[in-house]
Amino acid sequence: MRVVIVTESFPPDVNGVAHCAQQTALHLVRRGHDPLVVAPALTGALAATGPDADAPCPVVRVPSLPLPGYPQVRVALPSRRVAAALAAHRAEIVHLAGPFVLGARGMTAAARLGLPAVAVYQTDLAGYARTYVGTGEAAAWRRLRAVHGAADRTLAPSTAAVRDLEAHGIGRIRLWRRGVDTGRFRPGLRDEDLRRSLAPAGETLVGYVGRLAPEKRVDLLAGVCGLPGVRVVIVGDGPSEPGLRAALPGAVFLGRRTGADLARIFASLDVFAHTGPYETFCQTVQEAMAAGVPVVAPASGGPLDLVDHRRTGLLVPPEDPGALREAVAAFAAAPALRAVYGRAGRAAVEGRTWAAVGDELIGHYREVLRERTAVAA
Repeated sequence: MRVVIVTESFPPDVNGVAHCAQQTALHLVRRGHDPLVVAPALTGALAATGPDADAPCPVVRVPSLPLPGYPQVRVALPSRRVAAALAAHRAEIVHLAGPFVLGARGMTAAARLGLPAVAVYQTDLAGYARTYVGTGEAAAWRRLRAVHGAADRTLAPSTAAVRDLEAHGIGRIRLWRRGVDTGRFRPGLRDEDLRRSLAPAGETLVGYVGRLAPEKRVDLLAGVCGLPGVRVVIVGDGPSEPGLRAALPGAVFLGRRTGADLARIFASLDVFAHTGPYETFCQTVQEAMAAGVPVVAPASGGPLDLVDHRRTGLLVPPEDPGALREAVAAFAAAPALRAVYGRAGRAAVEGRTWAAVGDELIGHYREVLRERTAVAA
């Protein structure tokens, strides 16, 4: 199949949309298909270093601007390159990854060319609107309805996301979860030298991995920083970092980490704590589980599917710092319990490979193409 992946973000960006788009393109190539990626352009040093040299397939970059107040996120500008890319690639199907701005243009271009489109819901944009501007949820859902309503099929990453989409009038939804690289993220990478450098007094290491942005609510870890014998480790970057350095006394900030380095950090943690209440999936929870680390996460969104409460981790009320602190304290006091939960978490994700979910995605493509053919006949 000739597939065009229109994505709001792509590596070297580090986020769930970018990672999933990259893994999708890679899997399509491995299965003998012909993907093309359309993504926002980069500027400065990232653009100068040829960011797409290691991409699994050709990448067309569309002019973009940094999001005000959050320059790590780029928003595509109006451009004819999207429609031109679909036509030049002779696309058979269009994959819209986290569609909102660039994805909406991709949907319009696909409709004009008579191409089927699969829209992958990945970001709680209504929740982000509530966090950043205190309003705009209704407008965000109108935009999402317009894009997903025009698509042949919407793929949602969790049962909570399916419910949200259905509640806002979006149909033709199927569940499509995310994969995890269980070869990269594994317990065997636990590094005692790294642990000693992060916790010289033998503290319990509690880690957060992700963007440092208001909607992630990393500030909820302030109470955890006050637990005796606990050291908080923060991996990631973003606009909230200066404030978090002040709000989380004693925490170690490691900045953005990727690849083998990130996998080593995951495996060296004792507890993984996720704080954001707006996760449609939450890939870092899966990566922690693959690394054999017990998880504390909010009982909302994607973690409801991923974390088996009191078996692979603990689910706590969203945005409740006291409950988060108590859950981490319970793990900190019970090394044997952490080991049991960690093994159960690893076992739970071992079958969730990117190859398995990639083949599911190809199955969705084929079903959509068959449905289009049946309608045309």
